[in-house]
Amino acid sequence: MSIIRKLPIGIQDFEDLRTNGYLYVDKTAYIYELVTRGKPYFLGRPRRFGKSLFLSTLKVYFLGKKALFEGLAIADLEKEWIEYPVFYIDLNEEGYLDENSLYKALDTNLKRLEAQWGKDETDTTPASRLSGLIRRAYEQSGRKVVVLVDEYDKPLVNTLDDPELNEAMRKILKGFYGVLKSADAYLRFLLLTGVTKFSKVSVFSDLNQLQDISMSEQYSGICGISQTELIETFQPDITALAEKLHLSYDETLAKLKKHYDGYHFSENAEDMYNPFSLLNTFSAGKFKDYWYETGTPTFLAKMLKDIDLDPKILENGLPFSTRSIADYRPGSENPVPLLYQSGYLTIKDYDSQLDEYLLGYPNEEVKYGFMNNLLPVFMPNKDVLGEFSIGNFIRDLRARQVDGFMTRLQAFFSGIPYELNNKEEKHYQTIFYLLFKLMGEYVQTEVSSAIGRADAVVVVNDILYIFEFKLTGATAEDALKQIDERKYAAPYAAGNKQIVKVGAEFSAEERTLSHWVQG
Repeated sequence: MSIIRKLPIGIQDFEDLRTNGYLYVDKTAYIYELVTRGKPYFLGRPRRFGKSLFLSTLKVYFLGKKALFEGLAIADLEKEWIEYPVFYIDLNEEGYLDENSLYKALDTNLKRLEAQWGKDETDTTPASRLSGLIRRAYEQSGRKVVVLVDEYDKPLVNTLDDPELNEAMRKILKGFYGVLKSADAYLRFLLLTGVTKFSKVSVFSDLNQLQDISMSEQYSGICGISQTELIETFQPDITALAEKLHLSYDETLAKLKKHYDGYHFSENAEDMYNPFSLLNTFSAGKFKDYWYETGTPTFLAKMLKDIDLDPKILENGLPFSTRSIADYRPGSENPVPLLYQSGYLTIKDYDSQLDEYLLGYPNEEVKYGFMNNLLPVFMPNKDVLGEFSIGNFIRDLRARQVDGFMTRLQAFFSGIPYELNNKEEKHYQTIFYLLFKLMGEYVQTEVSSAIGRADAVVVVNDILYIFEFKLTGATAEDALKQIDERKYAAPYAAGNKQIVKVGAEFSAEERTLSHWVQG
């Protein structure tokens, strides 16, 4: 079945979307809720999650363009449709490689507004220009001003790995955004969106009047797509995808959920799908890491390595205080708040007695994408990564080519530039863990038996492999003996798969896998 439906991939302009007949997931009830309950807000969401479209919808609403909302929830709620002066400030336009790029972005936005509301030549700084603009717009229109700031924090996020430049950006933005507090009497509505809430001694110390709705259960569905919205809006697209992939409708829905669902923005909130990945999957007709490929958090992966955080904890669940998760301080050695706010971790559970969240990966797209970025950070031999393919490892195991698999693994670890000792053992265990986990559905790591844990269990077709690695002070034969003595194969004895046991050892002298045996 061929369906031509206009999916709003990359469409961030609400007027364009409605005028040209793109599909739209109706979020306008949230707009009415916001504008009738308060005035100054902050909303944090991961990138590509619909923040820009939501701001654009607000812009069109405050411009009073009632006709564009016909058939949407707010059409039955709003009765007045008053036009206000709208200041839409977009900080997405620059890469922010230096201070001048920030001044250029601010200047571009301010010139656009000055073309409409005029300019006072005595206003020379970005802050004074914004202040003057707000006052003039209020005086000329007779109505209070609406200020919408898209990606307020992009100059800060983009310079986190350059503390000196980050601090320079912070000072410029602190003065610029500080105007929004002093201009409160002229403002009808204010919303800043971004990924991260930089608070305490940063930008938000001056913007402490903002109501942060990022983790409000009431607004948890303001961006993203819920299960109900997915089925109601995209049922034909799910059906078409199912037919293309030769899956049932329910199987396709389950696969979409596994890959792209799972974001929680408060402890009791419903699951939210990543809209960017969903739309691209429907358009391309195949599953892929669409969201993850639009940006790689290299500096976050490096921070994890620097603080020696075990990646296994991120998969199994990381307890974290609710008091610390909402704010990030530049220079902090703890990347967890930033990982959560950026969308690489999400809330999996909540302990009300301890007032702690349990954080973990939201879905498979994020989990495997993040592990792919972690591996080069921990990997000692960067040259090997250019020829690295998980598929080659899996093909070896399909053919029961244990020697080929282990030789490939040996090459992968060749030239380790560290001493093999107890201090570095965790480093190598992390590489083993990441490498095996990237084999995805084929692999379980650290699988428990009654009296121990196997390093890895890999199931390929009708063969089940049990691996045990010895890093210091033991041989491959010792590893194989441990598999038998601790009965790692016992949980699988009743199955119909052929069991292959592999013991391997690392050589301190050769700094790679030196010997392996199978049984």
